Amino acid sequence: MGKSLILLGLLLVGLGLLISAGVPLGRLPGDITIRRGNSVIYLPIVTCLVISLVLSVVLSLFRR
Repeated sequence: MGKSLILLGLLLVGLGLLISAGVPLGRLPGDITIRRGNSVIYLPIVTCLVISLVLSVVLSLFRR
């Protein structure tokens, strides 16, 4: 449990550093935005794929 919390904390710090550095996380090409009248639907498909890939690589490195 302790290692998982440390890993989660490090991931959050890394994500915070990326966002503060200006990386457009959440606005990648391939993310879909639908605007109809006063409503907006945002589908971050590519962002979810990138985050999933990065987390899979990081977690596979920690499991070894």
